[in-house]
Amino acid sequence: MALDPQFVNTLAIVKYPDPRLRAVCTPVLEFGDDLRRLTERMVQLMNDRNGVGLAGPQVGIMQRLFVCNPTGEPGDNHILINPQLSNLEGAAEGEEGCLSIPDVLVPIRRAQRCTIQAQDVEGNPFELAGQDLQARVWQHEHDHLQGKLILDYMNEASHIANRRIIKQLEASFNA
Repeated sequence: MALDPQFVNTLAIVKYPDPRLRAVCTPVLEFGDDLRRLTERMVQLMNDRNGVGLAGPQVGIMQRLFVCNPTGEPGDNHILINPQLSNLEGAAEGEEGCLSIPDVLVPIRRAQRCTIQAQDVEGNPFELAGQDLQARVWQHEHDHLQGKLILDYMNEASHIANRRIIKQLEASFNA
């Protein structure tokens, strides 16, 4: 992954309905300093917006990676490269928002516990088990890597409640 440092510094969060948010991402094959700079910038963007997760396509990087921090504590930032979910157990409904779809909240039923296998920025594999908010964040960000958005989970009531905001996002994207 050869990325110009100036490009990384100018990364911004992609907003719905940008078509990159609907693309299926490819695996990360190159590890090292460029990937480290990219994920550091992603963590910065996530933290600047008080987010709990940010995936590659949300900054226009069409590769399988995301950063997250469900607690908001500085030492709890996680970088997950080529993540795979497994052992999804239980179910809980919770309201989710998305940095790429501001001001839209959608109730979503997700697994309450799961395991995630991933690699760090050097390519070293690791595995984590999570539950509740952490498991929800992993599932949300993993959805982004598959081109799936919280909008895909909306029921009729959510469609009605968020219709105006979605139309505004679409209008400003097409302007």
